[in-house]
Amino acid sequence: MKHCSLSTWRTAFQRLEGAYSPATMRSYFTDVEAFETWCLATNHTLFPTSTETVCAFLEAQGRDKAASTVRRRLYAIRKAHRLLGLPDPTQDEEINLALRRVRRAKPGRPRQAKGLTRAYLDRFLAGQPDTPWGLRNRAMLSLGYELLTRRSELVALRVRDIEAREDGTLRVLIRRAKNDPFGEGRIAFTSTRTAQLVADWLAWRGAEIAPLFCPIYHGQPIDRALSPDTVKRLVKEGAGRAGLDPCEARDFSGHSMRVGAAQDLLRRGFDTAAIMRAGGWSSINVLSRYLAHAEHNVWE
Repeated sequence: MKHCSLSTWRTAFQRLEGAYSPATMRSYFTDVEAFETWCLATNHTLFPTSTETVCAFLEAQGRDKAASTVRRRLYAIRKAHRLLGLPDPTQDEEINLALRRVRRAKPGRPRQAKGLTRAYLDRFLAGQPDTPWGLRNRAMLSLGYELLTRRSELVALRVRDIEAREDGTLRVLIRRAKNDPFGEGRIAFTSTRTAQLVADWLAWRGAEIAPLFCPIYHGQPIDRALSPDTVKRLVKEGAGRAGLDPCEARDFSGHSMRVGAAQDLLRRGFDTAAIMRAGGWSSINVLSRYLAHAEHNVWE
């Protein structure tokens, strides 16, 4: 049976460059490195490994890691064996049993970000200052809500991706999403209010900068894109400016606009297909988690 040095799996994973997103590549390396560290510490063979070793690793990880993290690390170990041309030890039924033990040991649903619904959005917008930062933040909050974007999608928007329509709204091309690895993109639309907020922002910063949203330094726009972390800070700071209780404000995150908009669409009576299209979801199971905490009484 072929045995591999500790560095061989890293070389093998380099073959995936360009076929997977940078975030996926980072996850693969992080997860296999965790397995490598555990094998060295416990005197287990890394590659090829056995079903028994993988099960022991999964259950050890399950003591202090989320079940979703443990499952992701299993997939990374599986991918490594396939890239190395080694027999896959992860298809045995014992692996499924080990995962079930990990999940049952930590019952409960994943923590969901608090939805930034329309009522909250109005308060967030009203709390923004009448400054260039306020112009940008109002446009980002309103656009992120109506497009149901993820953080990375919002900051990746370019001026060329938006198109004014005759009715005063915007047609927006969201070019790349987490579940769109080939960059086919999806089309979304805005209200006239959001279109005006975006126009106000562009009128101040000018149209010569390619990213739709950019940093502001000493009162001047900088020609580069914002980082996804900026969206999280924007929402957190927006909650504070809106005068929310700190305990309530803490539950908002950069994902809250997407969550809140989906919940609002449910309350307004849109069916699942319409909500999935609006937010670019390909899995109804994922969408159901977003809607689980919506305040929607079907008996009213």
